[in-house]
Amino acid sequence: MNHIKRLLGILMVMLAVLPTFANGKGGDPNIKDVVLEHIKDSYDWHITNIGDKPLVIHLPIIVNSSTGFHVFCSSQFSEVADAKGYRHGPFNLAIASKGDNAGKIVEIDKSGAELRPFDISITKTVAVMFIDVILLLCCILIPARWYKKRKAGDPAPKGFVGFIEMLVMYVIDEIIKPGVGKGYEKYTPYLLTCFFFIFTCNIMGLMPFPPGGGNVTGNIAVTFFLALCTFIIVQFSGNKHYWKDIFWPKVPTWLKAPVPVIPVIEFVGIFTKPFALMIRLFANMMAGHAIGLAITCIIFLVASRTAAVFLSMSALSILMSIFMMCLECLVCFIQAIVFTMLSAAFIGLARAEPEHE
Repeated sequence: MNHIKRLLGILMVMLAVLPTFANGKGGDPNIKDVVLEHIKDSYDWHITNIGDKPLVIHLPIIVNSSTGFHVFCSSQFSEVADAKGYRHGPFNLAIASKGDNAGKIVEIDKSGAELRPFDISITKTVAVMFIDVILLLCCILIPARWYKKRKAGDPAPKGFVGFIEMLVMYVIDEIIKPGVGKGYEKYTPYLLTCFFFIFTCNIMGLMPFPPGGGNVTGNIAVTFFLALCTFIIVQFSGNKHYWKDIFWPKVPTWLKAPVPVIPVIEFVGIFTKPFALMIRLFANMMAGHAIGLAITCIIFLVASRTAAVFLSMSALSILMSIFMMCLECLVCFIQAIVFTMLSAAFIGLARAEPEHE
């Protein structure tokens, strides 16, 4: 296992610097393009450039336009945009690179206007999310299968199964149980799913090559769905005391009637809590990936000047890359904890009983 870990570490460092060596012209890396390419979503999965030739994984396109339902590969779009900023494809479809629909598939009618078709294509973020879900299922089903074959009196597991058990027990004992309170068992599956899904997506997003490399939790659509799930669970878990504190809180009457100032504020708070969950996870992960990539690209920018400078900066480049990766791993773990902790706290507040005076 130690030899495998060393080989994987060397492989990750080599693949991380591969884009720098793949530039046959020896020019400086475009930091802006590298950072934006990792953060933004796309219809193809660009890995690196080998000389002037890009190495790309093409993804399936699924759209419903005015000419019907179409399924084809993203390789049918042209690689270079024309003067109007369109990468043309079949069925009058194109990927816009300018305007309000930049980076999206549009349908160009006879007058030249842009129309947005119904688009459910498998983009890079969706593809990476599917891979993350499959990996997460494997990580959970393997320990579950181990426990299914063991008895309660057997020795504690070791290795990978022991690591998963440690994480599960830590989340339950330190986050879910104190946050939700009595009856936490009913919400444990959802909160554990949130933690492991976010943590897996965050870690896989640090990998600079497939099957990782996608900015899943840095996509606001993903964080919106997670926050929406928490919002629905909180509202359906709320007891009479929770709703009474919203519409008729214990404040002076003139703050509740005839102008319901405090009830309006409390009602708005129902939506600001999940909104804060969504923005916090999205902004932290997107900013963390952008800063980490920018610093790494600056290192390669200095190291790509001359061979002598590159050799002198190699040790520092590797050390700083390792430092940034460790820091990002810590951020990935913290963000998964924060989202789970706040979700548990919101559920616990909705189920809290009134204090007896």
